[in-house]
Amino acid sequence: MTKRSFHLHNGKKGAALGVRVIPRAKKNEIVEVLDDGTLRVRLNTPADSEEINQVLAEYLAQVLGVPISKIDVVAGQSSRDKLVSVLEMDAPAVHQKIMEIVS
Repeated sequence: MTKRSFHLHNGKKGAALGVRVIPRAKKNEIVEVLDDGTLRVRLNTPADSEEINQVLAEYLAQVLGVPISKIDVVAGQSSRDKLVSVLEMDAPAVHQKIMEIVS
C-alpha cells in the first residue's frame, strides 16, 4: 500500500473528515484512504443498526486518542458516507494519527 496524503480541513474548532462506513465487518478498522481523501472504515455492526454512528465515534476516538465527546458525526447520520468533526484537534494532527494506523 502506498502512502497517500488525504484532505482534512481545519474548522473553527477542529478538523473534519469524510468517512465511508463498511458495516458487518469482523472488527473495527480503517481500511484505506480513497483518492478523494475519504476514509474507508469497517465496523462490526449491522448496516441497519441505529448505533452505527456511536460505534464509529467510539472507534475514531480510540484511534485519535481523544474523548468520545470530541467526535461528532455532523452529516450522513443514516448514510454510509458521513462527515465527522474532531473537535479541538487540527487537521495535521488528525492526519498524522490516521496515517500511523493506515501505514
